[in-house]
Amino acid sequence: MTSLTYRDAGVDIDAGNRSVEMIKKHVKSTYRKEVLGDLGGFGGLFALDWAKYRQPVLVSGTDGVGTKLCIAFMAKRHDTIGQDAVAMCVNDILVQGAEPLFFLDYLAVGKLQPEQVADIVGGIAAACKESGCALIGGETAEMAGFYKKGEYDIGGFAVGIVERERLITGAAICPGDVLLGLPSSGLHSNGYSLVRKVCFEHKHIGMDEVVPKLGKTLGEELLTPTRLYPKICLPLIEAFEIKGMVHVTGGGFYDNIPRVLPEGCGVEVDITTWPRQPIFDLLQEWGNIAWDEMYRTFNMGIGMMLVAKADEAQRIKAALAAQDEECYLIGRVTDSGAVCLKGGEFGVE
Repeated sequence: MTSLTYRDAGVDIDAGNRSVEMIKKHVKSTYRKEVLGDLGGFGGLFALDWAKYRQPVLVSGTDGVGTKLCIAFMAKRHDTIGQDAVAMCVNDILVQGAEPLFFLDYLAVGKLQPEQVADIVGGIAAACKESGCALIGGETAEMAGFYKKGEYDIGGFAVGIVERERLITGAAICPGDVLLGLPSSGLHSNGYSLVRKVCFEHKHIGMDEVVPKLGKTLGEELLTPTRLYPKICLPLIEAFEIKGMVHVTGGGFYDNIPRVLPEGCGVEVDITTWPRQPIFDLLQEWGNIAWDEMYRTFNMGIGMMLVAKADEAQRIKAALAAQDEECYLIGRVTDSGAVCLKGGEFGVE
């Protein structure tokens, strides 16, 4: 009888080792001074600088990329999806005022292809650097027979820090406060099950088909990575009284905004106050999707929202303009207890 090996069963340990060698430079490029040790240990080490904090609070978050992965598989392009994994996590912990400290990833593949892994982790590392956090660990699991050839899943885990007194909880939000919106880069990483149904099952558009209103191929548009907001927002958190923040993800406007509002508070949003990328109008048209459904599913061009006092709005906008960042005054806090959209497709009150 032939002696069987792990490789015969579909798991190639040598390929795993080659993958580690290929990603080392990416990982090390993200290290902050607080990182201890080197890649390859059983745990990532991070030493807090206790002299910097009085009452530090660690804020953690985890997320994945969802069915946007299907687009990467179809395009056979894997260098952008890592940013999505990082952004979904660091943007979430940012909402509570946390500076991202470190990130870990979990990558599960059917058959390990070192070059594919290097593309994915390279994207993760670049996004970590842009967000100011270190990539200090991860897991690459080769699961033979579980995933189809070329397919994988990815999960991310972020830990950040904030002084207890600077935690952003939304508790101080009150009627009269205003809602400021920072633009998204497009769809980000949400609603892709609906996107795929509209584009591929209903309209039968090819990934490589150039869509004139987009000025690029459909695949290029759908793989645009989620925007990273930490370096944009952390200086604002330091300089202004930001009462609340909203990362607009799955659930769109209707489900995400109420998560930061005190009981009894609502918001009125004027959808005419910001430009939305053409992809949203195209999806609505192609799928004949109700506008309520669009704003419940997608970010509609606003990826992050800030809640602040009305008299600070212009100063916040000026601070962002100094960074060449767009910011829109998109709404106000009310005592309605509900999210109300007005203007454009929703009419004007």
